[in-house]
Amino acid sequence: MIHPTALVDPKAELDSSVSVGPYSVIGPHVRIGAGTTVGPHCVIEGRTTIGQDNRIFQFNSLGAVPQDKKYAGEPCELVIGDRNTIREFCTFNIGTPGDSGVTRLGNDNWVMAYVHLAHDCMVGNNTIFANNTQLAGHVHVGDWVILGGFTVVHQFVRIGAHAMSAMCSLLFADVPPFVMCQGQPAAGRSMNFEGLRRRGFSPERISAVKSMHKALYRDELTLSEAQVQIANLTDRFPQAQADIAMMLDFLANVSPQRGIVR
Repeated sequence: MIHPTALVDPKAELDSSVSVGPYSVIGPHVRIGAGTTVGPHCVIEGRTTIGQDNRIFQFNSLGAVPQDKKYAGEPCELVIGDRNTIREFCTFNIGTPGDSGVTRLGNDNWVMAYVHLAHDCMVGNNTIFANNTQLAGHVHVGDWVILGGFTVVHQFVRIGAHAMSAMCSLLFADVPPFVMCQGQPAAGRSMNFEGLRRRGFSPERISAVKSMHKALYRDELTLSEAQVQIANLTDRFPQAQADIAMMLDFLANVSPQRGIVR
């Protein structure tokens, strides 16, 4: 399963079912789980842990040191979950001691070509990153997020679950859950209603999301006022209590300096 031209360090831990393509290089601190395939000409280094059934295409660089001038060789990590597709020319760096020390990609993500995950990024599950999506350091991305091609995300920005960006968007502020954004810089345009329908959201839950959108973007409220109005939706939409709680939790942690896309 390992091509004779591949260089796999004897200390690396690869399940017997892992396949490694020609001319790939795998370092001593790498661990790769069952069923994962590594294409040709990949470099996987650093303290990198990769789960099961991932498909890693050719020409990827995973686990290199962060692009952070303060980094001084500390034992930081890259952790990749299960069943991810990672297309060509992606670069995922390890974390830094100034944060959690870990860059993390969850499960069932679809990562297209030329995507960059900088140090200390945290990406959830079931996301789609289109070609040339670029995440600066310390970015947090929730589950089911879709980022359009050439989306660029400023460091420390948070993107809530089920959010979506259009092609060529520049994200300088937090994107709340469910929000669809577009522009340079990006502005909130609508909510990801079609995506929610495809994921089985009931009409009542979608109505609650519409009401949250109205409070955030149409009623000309301050962020604090919008939070109060969103909290009052719980009685009207009992099926959406978890969705409302997720939105309120996200908004409670918005940086006053950064704010949300408006």
